[in-house]
Amino acid sequence: MSPRTGNRQVATCIFCLIVGSMGGAATAAATDAATPTAPAATAPAPTVQGSAAAPAIGQAAQAPAAAAPVKQAPTAAASTAAAPTTAAPVAQAPTAAPTVQLAPDVAAQLAHSALLTVEGTATANALQLRIRRASDQSVVSSDDVTVTVDGKNEPVTREDGGIYSLAVEELRGDVGKDVEIIVGHDGIREILTAKVSAAQQATSAEGLLRDHKQVAWWILNIVIVLIAAIAISRRKG
Repeated sequence: MSPRTGNRQVATCIFCLIVGSMGGAATAAATDAATPTAPAATAPAPTVQGSAAAPAIGQAAQAPAAAAPVKQAPTAAASTAAAPTTAAPVAQAPTAAPTVQLAPDVAAQLAHSALLTVEGTATANALQLRIRRASDQSVVSSDDVTVTVDGKNEPVTREDGGIYSLAVEELRGDVGKDVEIIVGHDGIREILTAKVSAAQQATSAEGLLRDHKQVAWWILNIVIVLIAAIAISRRKG
């Protein structure tokens, strides 16, 4: 083989190799173009709570602003507690008159007014009333005197010295009775009220027994003194 022929064959081989490589590259490019490429996976966008807008690109991310405190309206209970309360005035019931307790044969004031005073004395058989003027303590002598005990009308006897007597048995005991005294004097009629109770009167037998006890006590003392005197005289003798 001549050198020229050998060069031609080498050149032909190189040309075939070049053409073949170019055809393979074109086929690969066509294949890649025909094959669909999968979309690149994208990271999920961060979730933003609330209505704040996402920060713009190129700006520094800012910390979320703190929510402003919400001022609540005062409740009804707080308003009631804050409002000053004024206590309603309480009407007090009238106090009852104290009971006048009459000891036996001891005078005590039963009732009085701007014009009159009434004294009472509980005896063994009667309640004696003395009515005087408050201005000068003069005795009122009137035929117009009425007395009721617990609403019951009691007979009244006028005696000398301006004394008015009535039965005392209705007033015996520890519970006070309501006594109303109506007195006509100086052209007017005046009503005086009181609550009265009279102590039990000692009977004659009780008084006699009390006297006997007193005598026995004195006799016992005398006997003790005599015994002591006799004992002392014997020691000296």
